[in-house]
Amino acid sequence: MAFVPLNPRPMLQQLVNEEVIVRLKWNQQEYTGRLVSVDSYMNIQLSGAEEWTVGANDAGMKSEGVLGQVLIRCNNVLWISARGQKGDVKMEG
Repeated sequence: MAFVPLNPRPMLQQLVNEEVIVRLKWNQQEYTGRLVSVDSYMNIQLSGAEEWTVGANDAGMKSEGVLGQVLIRCNNVLWISARGQKGDVKMEG
């Protein structure tokens, strides 16, 4: 069975206008908000964004405040998920 790479763009396009969680590669930070758009480089625009970081002694996530509109450059994103979703997203090619 050969490995077949899949394009994540269709999954991201389905999440537009949905509440999402975006985890960054650096500093264990997450952003939550409504996904406004994704461009061809997979840069992410959120509205109503809120920043979250790991609390003291890894005591869960702690809100750092509401930021409003944010643009997250694609190379900073570790993963993105629909907010409140349980389990993995099925990606079909």
